[in-house]
Amino acid sequence: MHIKMHKLKINCKMMKGNQIIILTQKPDERILQTAAKIAVMPELVAYVDGGCLGNPGPSGIGVVISGCTSGPVRIAKWIGHQDNNVAEYAALMEALQYAVSLKAQKLHVYSDSEVMVRQMTGQYVCHSPRLYSLHWTCRKLARALKFSISHVPRAHNAEANGLAQSALRRKKK
Repeated sequence: MHIKMHKLKINCKMMKGNQIIILTQKPDERILQTAAKIAVMPELVAYVDGGCLGNPGPSGIGVVISGCTSGPVRIAKWIGHQDNNVAEYAALMEALQYAVSLKAQKLHVYSDSEVMVRQMTGQYVCHSPRLYSLHWTCRKLARALKFSISHVPRAHNAEANGLAQSALRRKKK
């Protein structure tokens, strides 16, 4: 069938940008409708936190993302045996990946980790070899959207902190 399609020149076009290649003889409208229905999220706000029992120790992340059409998204994940700074960056990376996957245009992150916030804003340089790759990956993801980050006191980040603590305590058992 594939060779037959090339001989008949059915649905053969030059590709421009990110287009879908259709390998059927008759175009399937469902494919095109699905691609057209991808909604762009205008602005998301995320509260992120990473925590561990001991430093290093069993670790978890908590992320609360608001601005989604379906309501707030809450993420609690176990990330293994890490230190606190790695957990904080893992939480930020989770929020960034989620925002990029939703095609968000803008993401503002609140975190109680002063070190991570200052490294992401360029006030501090990330010298740590174990954090450098996480920092670099987060910076790369942040370039895909209009990104900003702010430090908040721990009391204002209670929900994300609770999610991180529940994730690491659940896995510890």
